[in-house]
Parts: sequence; structure tokens; C-alpha cells
Amino acid sequence: MAELIYHVAVSLDNFIADQAMIDGNITDSHFLFEGEHVPDFLSDIQHYDAVLMGGKTYEFGFKFGANPGEPGYKGIKHYIFSSSMQFESNEEVELIKEDAIGFTKNLKQKENGKIWLCGGGELAGSLLKHKLIDQLVLKVNPIIVGGGISLFGNEKPCLRLKLADMKQYSNGVLKPTYHIIYT
Repeated sequence: MAELIYHVAVSLDNFIADQAMIDGNITDSHFLFEGEHVPDFLSDIQHYDAVLMGGKTYEFGFKFGANPGEPGYKGIKHYIFSSSMQFESNEEVELIKEDAIGFTKNLKQKENGKIWLCGGGELAGSLLKHKLIDQLVLKVNPIIVGGGISLFGNEKPCLRLKLADMKQYSNGVLKPTYHIIYT
């Protein structure tokens, strides 16, 4: 059985994107895109066998030259959840128009290894509500943004977490890894 890991950057007030990122203006974002946490992240994602993301997260890459049907991360199978997006699935990128919960349950059961939940917040909230996320890896940026895309969308989970690892970077980014304890 595969393990689903929500590995995402987050502000101290639990937003995975600030308004600048939502507007596609990454240079005005308060999130830290430079520092020793970046090569660590790029190394970490090479250990994932697949990546799940919502359509808005996938479309965000279009603002930076990516095209529909192309992988955002080379060498990792992509599953994109969107009922409105249109492109032909291929061996690298599969467009999923069906229910994310049922698809993810099935994928976790039939696969082994690690599946990366890249975003977005609504997808994460839905998967968490159905107890499908196994682990959180948060790149906690030392910022408070006041609004944006919430870590779990509209879901307001109440969970116990078990700290599995913690790394601190010189620029103030913290990377805690938590196992989720569902009751």
C-alpha cells in the first residue's frame, strides 16, 4: 500500500499561497524561494513515485511556461484532478475527472511507495477528511500572510500529529514531518 504525503510550503498562519501567488506574481510573494531548503526540497521530491495535484495547482505552472499535459516535475507520474480542464492524458500526466476520494483510495491500495500531494488546499482538505493523508511534511516559512489559499481549504481538521522529524534552515524555514494519528 502506498503512503500519501502532503509535502507543501506553508506560512505561519497556515496558507500555502499568498495573494501575490494567486495573482501569478511570484516575485511579490512573501514565501521564500531561495535558501538551503530549496535544494533539499528538490532532492526530497525525487523520492516520490507519483504526484497528486488539483487543477488550479497544475494550472499555476502555465504562468511560467508549462503546457497542459506536460509534467511539472520530470520523472514523477502526475495525476491531475479537474472536472473543467481539457487535455489528453499520457504516460507522464493523467487527467482525472472522477471523484478524487475514490481514485486516491484505489491508487493507494494498488501502488507501493510514496505519493506526493503537492496541492491544493481544497483537495488536501477533502483527502484529509476521508483519512487518506498519512504524513505531513511542511516547509514552514517565517511569514504571516493574512490570507490566501488555506492549508486544508475550507476543512477545519482536529487531529493529533506525531513529530517524526524536524529540520531548521538558516533562513528561518522549518521543516517538520508529522505522522497523522486518525481516531
